[in-house]
Amino acid sequence: MKNITSVLLISSLAMTSACTTMKNTDTQSTEIPAPDAALASNPFMKKSSLQYQAPEFDRIKDEHFKPAFDYGMKVQLAEIEKIASNPAAPTFENTLLALENSGEVLKRAQLVFYNLTGSNTNPTLQKLEEEYAPIFSGLSDKIYLNEKLYSRLNAIKTDGLGSEEKRLLELYKTNFEIAGANLSAENKEKVKKINEELATLSTQFSNKLLDARKNGAVLITDVKELDGLSADEIAAAAADAKTAGQEGKYLLTLLNTTQQPLLQNLKNRATREKLFKASWYRAEKGNADDTRSILERQAKLRMEKGQLHGKKSFAEWKLQDQMAKTPENAMNLLAQLAKPAVATAKRESDEIQALIDQQKGGFTVEPWDWNFYSEQVRKAKYDLDENQIKPYFEVRTVLEKGVFYAAEKFYGITFKERNDLPVYHPDVTAYEVFDRDGKSLAIYYLDFYTRDNKNGGAWMSNFVEQSHLLGQKPVIVNVFNFQKPAEGKPSLISYDDVSTMFHEFGHTLHGLFADQKYISISGTNTPRDFVEFPSQINEFFALEPSVLKNYALHYQTKQPMPQALVDKIKKAGTFNQGYSTTELVSAATIDMNWHSVTDASQFKPTLEFEKEVLAKYGFNLKQVPPRYHSPYFAHIWGGGYSAGYYAYMWSDLLNADAWDWISTHGGMTRENGDRFRKYILSVGNSVDLNQAFKDFTGRTPDIKPLLKNKGFIK
Repeated sequence: MKNITSVLLISSLAMTSACTTMKNTDTQSTEIPAPDAALASNPFMKKSSLQYQAPEFDRIKDEHFKPAFDYGMKVQLAEIEKIASNPAAPTFENTLLALENSGEVLKRAQLVFYNLTGSNTNPTLQKLEEEYAPIFSGLSDKIYLNEKLYSRLNAIKTDGLGSEEKRLLELYKTNFEIAGANLSAENKEKVKKINEELATLSTQFSNKLLDARKNGAVLITDVKELDGLSADEIAAAAADAKTAGQEGKYLLTLLNTTQQPLLQNLKNRATREKLFKASWYRAEKGNADDTRSILERQAKLRMEKGQLHGKKSFAEWKLQDQMAKTPENAMNLLAQLAKPAVATAKRESDEIQALIDQQKGGFTVEPWDWNFYSEQVRKAKYDLDENQIKPYFEVRTVLEKGVFYAAEKFYGITFKERNDLPVYHPDVTAYEVFDRDGKSLAIYYLDFYTRDNKNGGAWMSNFVEQSHLLGQKPVIVNVFNFQKPAEGKPSLISYDDVSTMFHEFGHTLHGLFADQKYISISGTNTPRDFVEFPSQINEFFALEPSVLKNYALHYQTKQPMPQALVDKIKKAGTFNQGYSTTELVSAATIDMNWHSVTDASQFKPTLEFEKEVLAKYGFNLKQVPPRYHSPYFAHIWGGGYSAGYYAYMWSDLLNADAWDWISTHGGMTRENGDRFRKYILSVGNSVDLNQAFKDFTGRTPDIKPLLKNKGFIK
């Protein structure tokens, strides 16, 4: 993989289950409460009047969320009690379908809320997020630990049910059991308390990390320290400093990852070290932004939760409904990648050190040197300079003539900008998406640029999820963190950023082509080790010749990238794969080890625990730090990837093998696009996904294409 990015996936099931505390009463009124007069103007009380129920951002205010949450929960609890207490014999319609469709107001408010807290938050929203995290978690427990509800689900007869209905029933029963529906009353209460605390801790972690990223930005007073950056990059740093109240200075903001993009070009070694260390130490300074005590408590509580569910560890509990099934299977894949990755990274390190010695640098390569010198090695080895490439990658051109063009060619869909739809920030653009038959398919929002109130990384999410039953078409957003250019300047991005755009749009395609009756099995509501597969395979289109020729246009001359430069990019395709794979696999290994602890005595302070894990599994190159250091590993402590970061590599296994099939069956043809859409992108979680992969390729996944893609084998 060229670039792995954070993906935010919010589903109706995941939203409520991510969400634990109402008063623990045994009964609730079955009367559905009507909204009072004060709620009449709240935009969440009814479906949006905009196309496909797109959010009415011109009407939605911060003060609308709390009353919508409170009312929405009251309604859903009444709905749940009515279902659970129904004297009629349980049927699909009066039990499962009623449960699936409950909580409409709450879900509508939550989907908008969690998108905004990730992409455009403020102190009011942050406070609400912390306040409601345990409350929503409690609501989830009231649903998934409800004995009467679980009993009714088990009593539903499957005779006469369609395949989607059977799949939905199977998944709901699994979710109830994973949540603890089979636990004793005593253990249910323990799980509820743990869920409540975990929900609070996760939100606190995210908010602290956002502050740590913002406060960790490096302020530069002398422009000479920025030698090597382009005029546009320096202007952007000056603009960021001005925004932060430091006019006349330069602010180097941090991204989510350990390594920072500017390290590639900064010539001043002291500045590089300063920027790298600002990234690495951002959340372990012993101040208000320090996340370590929170994550250590999360790890302990998760272990306890897994064991209450009868499993040895949290990881064993978490993976039971994933494609990998067990932590051992996940770690086996990581091990198959780790050994060749570290060996390759060691050779890459030797090449970099040789260059430093040749230049009489007089120092041993450190993490803050890697990107700067590896770029020089790449230039020398492949005659390829990133600064030669960037002028051909203007962000809007990449989007419209690259990402959109590839989707049109492979799947037949088209896009039209919609300036009439309200957006949540001036930087956001809206598009309408049309299917291969010309019919309108979806609404798509795009948010390119970094802000200090936006989470790091990049992701896809839904504002509205597809459902034939509810007559809903998808409303989707892609969020990125590209550096916003100074006024009047082009937004030029790296090839890694190009890969990120194609990657995230792969998630969007997965959501666009959703074709299910029920939200809970629609689109991207799949196991995490499958959900990255459609996004990663979409990265291959970035270098498909006809696509690249269409979008790689010089921002000034509009001329296409010379074939000689294209050839260099392709030739350098496996360059630095030892490094990039090692940083990913080491991060996944850290995650899996935090969540595979079986006894509290095995826990140690954060930094010591991580250090020992890296040493144990052979990640002994200090020049190659993990992509995420535990204190700012947002995927696992603030997001839904706990014991799940391996999913990127599992999905990459699927993606490499599927692309190998496409390549040997005609490549980028509409026939192949329609086939991939049919068997992979449009099935959601309505079928067995291991079987779906076999249906597409005719075989089980083979690791060889992945190892070849990375240059680890011939």
